Amino acid sequence: MWVLEMLTSITHKGGRASIGSFINITERKAMEERLRQSEERYHTIIEEMEEWYFETDLADNILFYNDLFLNGLGHSHKELTGMNFQHFIKQEDTDTVYKIFHQIYETGESIRNVPYDFVRPDGNTTFSEFSIFPDRDREGKILGFRGVGHDITERKRSEERIQYLATHDTLTDLPNRLMFSQLLNHAIQAAQRYKRQLAVIFLDLDRFKIINDTLGHEAGDQLLQAVAMRLKQKLRAVDVVARLGGDEFVILIEEVNDLEQVATVARNVLSTVIKPVTIMGQECRVTASLGISICPEDGLDEQSLMKNADIAMYFAKEEGKNNYQFYSENIKAKSIERLSIEANLRQALERKEFSLHYQAKLDFKTGAITGVEPLLRWQSPALGSVTPLQFIPVAEETGLIVPIGRWVLRTACTQNVAWQRQGLPPVCMAVNLSIRQLTDTTLIEDIEAALEDSGMAPNLLELEITESMVMHNPARMIKVLSKIKDMGVRLAIDDFGTGYSSLAQIKHFPVDTLKVDRSFILNVPGNSEDKAITEAIIAMGKTLSLTVVAEGVETQEQQDFLEEHACDQMQGFYFSKPIVPEQFADLLRTHVPKKQR
Repeated sequence: MWVLEMLTSITHKGGRASIGSFINITERKAMEERLRQSEERYHTIIEEMEEWYFETDLADNILFYNDLFLNGLGHSHKELTGMNFQHFIKQEDTDTVYKIFHQIYETGESIRNVPYDFVRPDGNTTFSEFSIFPDRDREGKILGFRGVGHDITERKRSEERIQYLATHDTLTDLPNRLMFSQLLNHAIQAAQRYKRQLAVIFLDLDRFKIINDTLGHEAGDQLLQAVAMRLKQKLRAVDVVARLGGDEFVILIEEVNDLEQVATVARNVLSTVIKPVTIMGQECRVTASLGISICPEDGLDEQSLMKNADIAMYFAKEEGKNNYQFYSENIKAKSIERLSIEANLRQALERKEFSLHYQAKLDFKTGAITGVEPLLRWQSPALGSVTPLQFIPVAEETGLIVPIGRWVLRTACTQNVAWQRQGLPPVCMAVNLSIRQLTDTTLIEDIEAALEDSGMAPNLLELEITESMVMHNPARMIKVLSKIKDMGVRLAIDDFGTGYSSLAQIKHFPVDTLKVDRSFILNVPGNSEDKAITEAIIAMGKTLSLTVVAEGVETQEQQDFLEEHACDQMQGFYFSKPIVPEQFADLLRTHVPKKQR
């Protein structure tokens, strides 16, 4: 029992006395204990719960809060107590926050899961989510507000990261196809609204696959990252560059005034891409082919603009690569032709539509025919005669060059043996290899099979590779070429002088022959620069004890110049055009070398 004792001192009969009374307060003490326990539970819940909690007055001034709310905002107790709620809200959100509190006051109803972005004293933003309730007195009058919430910063950042990954290329950090599609559609709408032009530039790297195949995917990834960085730095901040996948990029240029403006951008892009980049300790160089479509002339929707830019890009490749082309109806017709070539090319081999013509090589010293190069021809029932310039690039891009090249190798070796069986003198058969064949895992087996099945001596086979093919990954190429050389097969570097190799590099390759590119022979002896280059290549070949062959000899003057400068062999229309096997057999049979004349 709890009692309250009250004593009063009085004078009674001349002495001091006390009058006392006792009141039973047991029930009151029980109520006080329940109240104390209730407050303790309240404070325990407020402080121990994993939610932020705060209370404000009607003016949004902070009256009470728990430690989680305090720590989340980054303020001290002294700073936070009495601070107005809007002081740590972003300036642009203050009107929204005011409307929320005002709505709760007017309606008396709570609002749940409201997002708040709190600005901490260090300038960082804490993202949160709150439910706000009215705080009432006994009569139900609203005295202020209470809020319960939690920190969603990590969730927000995760959502932003997921959104970023969904709209950006993970390798280059450029916008991906999805985001570019959204940006392009928005730009098309703006262009139509304000009667403006925009340009879509489709970019494809010309020599990326060679580097990817020879140096590996890691090197390819580094090259793509380098190109992406260059494009971002070269273009304006308002321009958009995205990676569509593989080695394909696309650029959006808005507010185009004239086509020359777009052409200038295209030229700048080409000059930026072609600059050498060091990958895994080796200097690599790629070029790009650009296709351009203009809105509204070439399309009023995303699909049309992208398709037409892609068509123009393929035409740029067919025009020799490292250039840009604007879309036109003429280009579209050529693109349809290319698709038709690809469709028919896939069946040409099994339908036996290919044939080989043979062009002789003439030795300057003896005047004898010592070699021959097989040249592929395609007579299509659907397309008629298709030139190599038309179908070889398609075969390269589609990978069909590997089985076609295998057929050329077997057929040429078999034909060479057939001539010998007719009693004709043996000649060296020079067969071209593509980069796809050179990096194909079955190449060595294909060469062995062609020699074994035909019965041709290995020293009568010479495989021609271009200078640029061996310079991408010299260490790897030397291994492959050494295996071929160990078989007794000869090796030649074709189109020499058009790449980036030097005497110091060439001497490390197990080659037997250098073929001077026809572009240098075309203007000799008249052009002093081409004349000097040709002389230098011949001298280089002599220094390395290599056989030097000049391609594209078409005049007596060219032949005289080459013979005068000790070139070993020549090949070209002046002596013989590419001819069918029977005609080449007749040429071998009737040709009289110098010594026998």
